[in-house]
Amino acid sequence: MACAPSFSKHPPIPAGNRERSERTAADFPPERENHMPRDDERKSCMQENILYMKGISKTFGSTKALDHVDFTVRKGEVHALLGENGAGKSTLMKILSGVYTADEGTIEIEGKQVQFKNTRESAQGGVGLVFQELNLVPSLTTTENAFLGHLQVTGALKRVQWKKMQDEFARFMKSIDFEMDPTQLVSDLSIAEKQMVEIARALMMQSRIIVLDEPTAPLTTEEIRKLFAIVRNLKEKGITIIYISHRLEEVFQICDRATVLRDGHSICTLNVAETNKAELIEKMVGRSMEGEFPPRQLGQYGEPVLEVKNLFTPGFLRDISLTLHKGEILGLAGLVGSGRSEIARAIFGADKIEKGEFYIGGKKVAIHSTMLAKANSIGLVPEDRKDEGLAVDFSIQKNITITNLKKTCGRLGILSADREAKAAEKYIKELSIKTPSSRQRVEQLSGGNQQKVVLAKWLYNDADILILDEPTRGIDVGAKYEIYLLMIELVRQGKAIIMISSELPEIFALSDRIVVMYEGEVRNCVDNYPGLKPEDVMQFALG
Repeated sequence: MACAPSFSKHPPIPAGNRERSERTAADFPPERENHMPRDDERKSCMQENILYMKGISKTFGSTKALDHVDFTVRKGEVHALLGENGAGKSTLMKILSGVYTADEGTIEIEGKQVQFKNTRESAQGGVGLVFQELNLVPSLTTTENAFLGHLQVTGALKRVQWKKMQDEFARFMKSIDFEMDPTQLVSDLSIAEKQMVEIARALMMQSRIIVLDEPTAPLTTEEIRKLFAIVRNLKEKGITIIYISHRLEEVFQICDRATVLRDGHSICTLNVAETNKAELIEKMVGRSMEGEFPPRQLGQYGEPVLEVKNLFTPGFLRDISLTLHKGEILGLAGLVGSGRSEIARAIFGADKIEKGEFYIGGKKVAIHSTMLAKANSIGLVPEDRKDEGLAVDFSIQKNITITNLKKTCGRLGILSADREAKAAEKYIKELSIKTPSSRQRVEQLSGGNQQKVVLAKWLYNDADILILDEPTRGIDVGAKYEIYLLMIELVRQGKAIIMISSELPEIFALSDRIVVMYEGEVRNCVDNYPGLKPEDVMQFALG
């Protein structure tokens, strides 16, 4: 049985499952809001350019990351910077922030030419950055992180004014409707709370330009609502936001204009109110996409391969029972914190359970550790792929073969570099992992290619049951489509998938059945039939 399909660089995009694509387009919330200026004064303010990046080029070795890119942003607008992973978005923003120096080109802020040598200079120059990879010190408090690099001191001895900073931080967080303990260690925060500390740090620096790179990826729906309220408030005050996101629906909710980069080149700048999602995707990937999701025939699964009965975990999951079938994609829906990831970790043996039974192929098995889960042909692609799914300092080939080193060893039990390389090359080809070499370090790959490496390691271990926790988070639209194709091919081959996703269109497009979670309990399990509506699922997800 083949392990995975082969993809060309740009897989063919069929017209799609019309029934499914029409339903999601009609039934999910509208993409756009009114983001045009409220009055003539606001419109005049927005016409004034605050940032002008002209002819920016940057090369890393033989790779041309940016090729004479132009990027102009108006004062007081929310400007989306879009493109697939590897398009050059982060490189352009790192040049703006002083992390990198451009090989060619100039930068002007409010008509004055600048060239920042480091992030401290860019912050002093009015540029605040909140990158997708959080840059916090876990051993310090929330206040200490918020004021890192600009502590408030007094007197000849430069005594740090801790109480004053704590009070200021607490007042600021309350002002943005996100109260937080100013003395709490960052290591004790959730990912969403850490993200808000990063955002607060940029805002408290009184930046004139703030770059938000995938700011909503770890946030709940309510937290996203609060963040958008903050962004709109900043916009009204004339502060400029550069907004990077793979969630195009957010672009239509919050942004005024959008600039698209592709393969290191400037493609276009559009008024968001005058475009649509299909046009933006076409500009980003360089080809027409008639369907956001590949077509899939639902309900064609076989016999049960995994049964979970009466599962409890300490203090959270209560009486969880579910069944996964051969050739099925079982969607787990629910709000962040509802228990979806906890189910995944419990099935994979990563979290302690109080009681419960597991059956694989009808046979009762014990899964008290990840090793036992792996031995029972279960693989987990975790939500946090970098910290929990990959050894980012290692090569692609070592990450792929790490789950089954016995397969790469010779007769004497010695690791064979040749077998390791051949195995890696096989999956690089079959999963279309974009890399110059199997020896390239994983940290140098785009998010979509990193996700494929995590999948590859479980395919190499012959896992028949795959648990995918937010499989397309932080991945561009082209790579998402490839992941969808891979999932469909895997279940066609007889593997079974549990998919956790916060994106309801993704759940509806791919799942045979949908399990809805609420506060550690299964509230419902429904067949994904054509007439099923998002509100039918959300009423259970909201309790």
